[in-house]
Amino acid sequence: MNSTQPQHTNRQYEEELRGLRAGLIKMGGLVESQIAEAIGALVDRDSAHARAVIARDAEVNRMDIETDQRCLNLLALHQPAASDLRFITTGLKTTTDLERIGDNAVNICERALELNEEAQLKPYIDIPRMASIAQSMVKDSLDAFMRNDTALAEQVIARDDEVDQLNYQIYRELLSFMAEDPHTITVATRVLFVSKYLERIADHATNIAEMVVFMVDGKNIKHMDPTHG
Repeated sequence: MNSTQPQHTNRQYEEELRGLRAGLIKMGGLVESQIAEAIGALVDRDSAHARAVIARDAEVNRMDIETDQRCLNLLALHQPAASDLRFITTGLKTTTDLERIGDNAVNICERALELNEEAQLKPYIDIPRMASIAQSMVKDSLDAFMRNDTALAEQVIARDDEVDQLNYQIYRELLSFMAEDPHTITVATRVLFVSKYLERIADHATNIAEMVVFMVDGKNIKHMDPTHG
C-alpha cells in the first residue's frame, strides 16, 4: 500500500501545477481582453461597453484569489524545490501584476464614461497605439513566463521605452491644448490619465518579464540601467 502513495502524491502535484499554469493563462487572457475592450469603449464612445468591462473586473479579482490560493497550497502541501519553486513563487507575484493591470483597465473605463459625456478634443490615434503595445507586452510577458523564454522577456522590457515615449508625446500634445484653451483642461486631464494608466500596464508587464529573467537566470535586473548591462 505504501508504495502507491508517492505516485498518487506526484500525480496530484502535477495536476495542481497544470491547474496553476491554466489559471495564469486564463487570467492573463482576461486582462488582455480588458485592455482592448476598455480602449474600444473609449474610442467608440460606448459607455455601455465601458460599464460591462468594469463589471467583469470581479472575475479578474476572483481569479487572483484562486491563483494565489493554488500557489500557497502547492508551497504548503508539496514543498516544491528548484525550478518548480521558482515557477510557483513567480506565479504568486505575477497574479498581483495581472490584477493591477485589470484595475488599470477599469480606471480607463471610468475615464471613458466621463469623456464620453464631453466633446472630443481630437481623434484618438496615439492612445490606441499605446494600448496595442501595452497589450502585446502583457501577452508576451506571460508567454515568456510559461516558456522560460528570457529572450522574449527581454524584448518586452525593451518595448517599455516605446510606451514611455508615446506617453510623453501625448503629454506634450495635451499640454499644448490646455495652454491654448483653458476650457480643454478637464477633458485633456482625463485623456492624460488614460495615457498614464496604459503606461502603468506596460510597467506591470515589464515587472513580469523581469521576474522571468530572475526565475530562469537568477539575475535581478530590476532598476538596472540598460546602458550598463
